Amino acid sequence: MTSPLNETCDPVGTSVNPFFMLVYSLLFLVGLLLNGLMLKFYFCGAQQQASSSLMVYMKNLTAADFLLSLPLRISHYGGTSVIVWQLYCSFGASALFLNMYASIIFMSYVAANRYLKIVRPSGTHVLQSVRTANIVSMVTWICLLAPSVTYGIMFLITQKPLTSIPNHCGLLFSASVSLMFKIMHTFSAIIFLLLSISLVFFYYSTSRRVLQAQQTQLASSSAEKLVKSRRNMLVLVSIFCVCFVPHHLVRVLFVFLWNSCSMDPVLFYLKEVAAMLSVFNVCLDPLVYY
Repeated sequence: MTSPLNETCDPVGTSVNPFFMLVYSLLFLVGLLLNGLMLKFYFCGAQQQASSSLMVYMKNLTAADFLLSLPLRISHYGGTSVIVWQLYCSFGASALFLNMYASIIFMSYVAANRYLKIVRPSGTHVLQSVRTANIVSMVTWICLLAPSVTYGIMFLITQKPLTSIPNHCGLLFSASVSLMFKIMHTFSAIIFLLLSISLVFFYYSTSRRVLQAQQTQLASSSAEKLVKSRRNMLVLVSIFCVCFVPHHLVRVLFVFLWNSCSMDPVLFYLKEVAAMLSVFNVCLDPLVYY
């Protein structure tokens, strides 16, 4: 049996699915190992006693990367189970959204924390207290969980009948879920743009202050450490842009054009490549931030 949905729009083949499964499986295993080691370091190592606002944000960033929901994404590429597809399109996709934006937001918090400590070191800022960091982290998770859970429940309640495996989740959207999907991703793109500008500003300002310190200590042994610090900031910002900017550019196009069959193949494969880049960030974060 074929679904009426697929009769009208079936532009994407499944020949590349084994490749996607392999890449995501490797990313999942490597990310799980690296972030697991980081969690052990944060919660069981010497850093446990040296609690600070920066450490709170780092723990939450590592937890977001560690909990990245890839098994359902890997399974749905097999395309053999309707139930797996339903779970992926409801809670699997929303969990991926949750973890990705948690990572982006906590990366921005880390950048802001470093900015306050280095560029504005005089005085004690309320944003740098451990209690404030815990409250901010909790509110962040709640604000991300609310739309993610709402989307998952609405999808399961209102999804279109499924008699065969679709090419992408958008073919199963009801009118209400499709509208919510577009609104969520529009707001997400705006939030990402604001966070990206903030992160670049924070690290640019911090890098300038470190450069000033470097110029006054050219003959000292600490100058080399300052050079390394500036280089690390540049690497961090570059990784952030490479991993997340393509995903958001392609995702916005896909959200509003996915129902156009003539554009689906190009958008689909661009979306998949951009998604792999964004997931690759979970393997890079432990290395860069450690």
